[in-house]
Order: sequence, then C-alpha cells, then structure tokens
Amino acid sequence: MLDEEDPGVRNYPGGVTTRLIVETREIDPVDDLLAYADPDRPLAWLRRGDGIVAVGAPVQISIAVPAGRGPLRSAIIAEQWRELASAASVDDAVGLPGTGLVGFGALTFDEGSNADSVLIVPSMILGKSGGRGWITRIAPEGEELPADRPDATIDPTPYGPHWAGTVGPGAQTPEGHRDAVREAIRRIGAGEASKIVLARDLAGTVPAASDLRRLVRELSTGYPDTWAFAVDGLIGASPETLITVQDRTVTARVLAGTVGRGADAADDAAARAHLGSSPKDLDEHAYAVRSLLDSLAPHVSAVRSDETPFLLELPNLFHLATDVAGELSEGESSLDLVGAVHPTAAVAGTPTPAAMAAIREIEPFDRGRYAGPVGWIDADGNGEWAIALRCAQFEQGDGDIRVTAFAGGGIVAASDPDAELLETRVKFRPLVDALA
Repeated sequence: MLDEEDPGVRNYPGGVTTRLIVETREIDPVDDLLAYADPDRPLAWLRRGDGIVAVGAPVQISIAVPAGRGPLRSAIIAEQWRELASAASVDDAVGLPGTGLVGFGALTFDEGSNADSVLIVPSMILGKSGGRGWITRIAPEGEELPADRPDATIDPTPYGPHWAGTVGPGAQTPEGHRDAVREAIRRIGAGEASKIVLARDLAGTVPAASDLRRLVRELSTGYPDTWAFAVDGLIGASPETLITVQDRTVTARVLAGTVGRGADAADDAAARAHLGSSPKDLDEHAYAVRSLLDSLAPHVSAVRSDETPFLLELPNLFHLATDVAGELSEGESSLDLVGAVHPTAAVAGTPTPAAMAAIREIEPFDRGRYAGPVGWIDADGNGEWAIALRCAQFEQGDGDIRVTAFAGGGIVAASDPDAELLETRVKFRPLVDALA
C-alpha cells in the first residue's frame, strides 16, 4: 500500500491541482525493463517482454480513494485523471501506446472494500513495444524533469538474492471453501442468482527486503501471454483483459469456464474436449459475455463479439474465451469503461447485485484489489486494463513482508464443491510456484 508518510509520494484524495510537464523521447530498446524498477516497490505492466515500468523509486503522484467515497471510486479517479491530464503539457515524440503521460492503476473489487483504489504517476517511465524503446520524464510545473536533476540516473539496479516465500490457508480453509460452494449452490437453487463467483485465500510471508522484481520476472517469463503487473504492492499475472482502448477502438476478452491441463498430449486433448462440450462451463461463459455486452452498450457503439468461444491455452490450464470489440463514445475514457463493466460476471456472477451480495455474506475476507481492475491510462484516455487475477498483495509488516493471495471460480447450479476446490488449486499454481 502507498506510504502516506513517504515524502516522495504526493497524494491527491480530494482533487488535483498540479500542472505536469511531460516529455517522451525515443531511446534504444532496453532488454530487461524490470532491471530499472524499484526492488521494494516495483511499478510495472509487461507482456512478452514489452510494456512499461517506473524507473527507480522517484517522486510520484497518487490519486488514492479510500472506502466510503462514492458513488464509484473509479468515477472519482477518472474525473481527477481528466483534470490532471487536461492541465498537463505533454511533449510526446514517440506516440505509441504507453508513451506520454501515464498513470498506473489498481482498483478494489468491491466499492465497500477497506483497501484503497489508486492511480500512480511516477516521475520516470521506461517503455518498449515492437522493437522500439522510449523514456518518459514527468515533473510538476516549476520543478526540473528527473533527467535534469543532479541525482537523476537511469542505470539498472542489480537484482537482489533469490528468495522464497511460504503461504498456507488464510481466512478460508479448503473445507470452508467447499462449504461456501455448497451455500452458493443452495442460493442459486433458491433463485437468488444464476452464478456466484467465490474465492479463497492463502496467507504467508516473504523475507524482509526481498527483491519483489524477481516475482514479477518469474510470472512474466513463465506466463508470457498474460499481463504481468506490479502496482502498489499488488503483483500478479492476469490472463483476462478487462478493457483495452487505443485510438478510440475498444477491445475486451472474456474468460469464463476453466479446466486444468493434463499430464500429456492425450490428457490435454481430453481436457479440451470436456471444456468445449461442458454445459456447466458453456453456460457460465455465456453469462459472462452477456454481462459484458450489456455493460458496454451505453458507452460503446458498433459492439461485436465472437459467436462461439475459443479455447485459450495457458501453461497450467485451458479457458473458454470470447473477444469483444467496439468504438468508444465521445468524451469517454478507458477508466470510464472500467467503472461501467466492473465487476464482470466472470469475477462476480449473474445478476451482479445479487451475486455481489452473496459474495459479501459467504466469503470470510475482504478481497481488496483481487479481481479488481489493474492497468494503465494515458492523457487521451487510452489504456490497457486487466482483471487482477493470479495475484497477491504484498504489505510491509513488522519484520517480514506479508502476502495474501486469492483464487476463485464461478459457481452455477451444476457445480461440484470438490471440483471447484481443485480449480482454485490449479489457479494458485502460477503464484505459488513463483513464490517457491
């Protein structure tokens, strides 16, 4: 979480009054972007080696919205970002996604969460895409840009020693999760909802002063087709795009319906065949697609989607996936769409209000930013946002660093408690393996 006592952090919880000077210049591509990030508090968004990272631990601007500030924290942040961006002086000589003024965001799953929703603007960003590299320098008007300060450097920081973390059952035990699934099935049978997404948690520690970039790097290289992210202590690798906006074109991908990979090619073929013909998984997927289309409709024109889902293959599992596209309405931004579509049926359920109410009553913990939106936005409202899955929140304790991880699955009438527990174990594997 952001340290409000840190003199290098400027918080703007009630309004933005700073005018920023932004300069982006092309440089030779950097091989390892993460090597330039802060080992203790990395700020990164990566996929297949491309992406953006904050350099070092510089002065940063944070729009932090705590619980109780409604109606939607995403709407508050979106409006403050518009104010900040409209006042900024941006000199962008590169013009690629992720250049110019950029904010890194992590928002809570539930508006009632005790965690903060944040948008962070660092003073220096390195980026790489399609074989091109760039550096962006950002400073409040009247202050020197980072590269002009006597103490400014853009040298990589050597990685710290390898480390291992330990995690075990958290507030929700395996048997407790089975009971929770049974309760969700009961509520679905009673007509309260068609689908309820339930999660369970793991809790543990990693050694103090661990170089957290190592975890981001492990997830990024081990799962290259996911979005590997690190924002304000939230670190993970999400396979699920929430919203992408570039030049007013909106794209999104729905993932709902999951099966674990097999031990060999024959097992994989059987798993694919099962997932592609499973009424339970196909129904769950259809709920999620319809929910997204309905949420996008007021904000996006010419919305279109695949007629049938395809199978997305990851190293540890298969997902049913559907791509959605459209054109952004005038005056809207990627953050406005985040507020419109979150929470999706894929991470909450259907209908959303009933599913959210059930989650609050059944789950014995606050999800925080798990299953919430994570990503970035630029001055024009473009951005890439994923759902924070396969992730954990890291917080500094008295000694070691506390870590809390989450994984979940969609519960429908045909769900089996043992199978749902197994699904969470499969989804925990990327993070647990990386921690070990």
